[in-house]
Amino acid sequence: MTSPPTRGFVGRHTAAERDPRLPPGQYDARADFPVLSAEVTPELAPADWTLRVDGLVARPRTWTWEQAHELPASGYDGPIHCVTSWSKLTTDFAGISLDTFLAAAGPLPTATHAVAYSHTGYTTNLALADLVDGQAWIAFDFAGDPLTPAHGGPARLLVPHLYFWKSVKWIAGLRLLDHDEPGFWETNGYHHRGDPWAEERYSGD
Repeated sequence: MTSPPTRGFVGRHTAAERDPRLPPGQYDARADFPVLSAEVTPELAPADWTLRVDGLVARPRTWTWEQAHELPASGYDGPIHCVTSWSKLTTDFAGISLDTFLAAAGPLPTATHAVAYSHTGYTTNLALADLVDGQAWIAFDFAGDPLTPAHGGPARLLVPHLYFWKSVKWIAGLRLLDHDEPGFWETNGYHHRGDPWAEERYSGD
């Protein structure tokens, strides 16, 4: 991630040219897929990658790379939006629906939120309602190729209906909670939810 964009930025297109798929304040990055990270890109081999779901769940679980790839495959084709104002309107991610992992762990009725964390220690907060019902994935591939480390490989969380800082790179796990617990960017002035269509960029938006 870079520093927050200037308030009031309205993108690179006039209203007449604007693609209806673009949320307010966004521009179409087209062929580009910018690399923005809060941390140094780790060297994480698939053999060393794991995903854990714990906290307010009936069955805390950890999956290895091999175990995760035995689960039913799923994917996402559609736009992604970064808080720094770029959007990529055509993407093709492949992986596994987060619903599959959550069903195995069994969220308790008291679970309302999750902290998603990476193998580097980065965290972000998400409402459980934003992670279920086909809205989120653990992604391994992009455009038919394995995710590169710069884009979160070997695996990243993908929550495409929220700004992309919520789609944790190098995802290591989800801890389910009965309250909202801000993560890295949220404690540094970013919005707790991050809905692009509501321009929820900063605290108070």
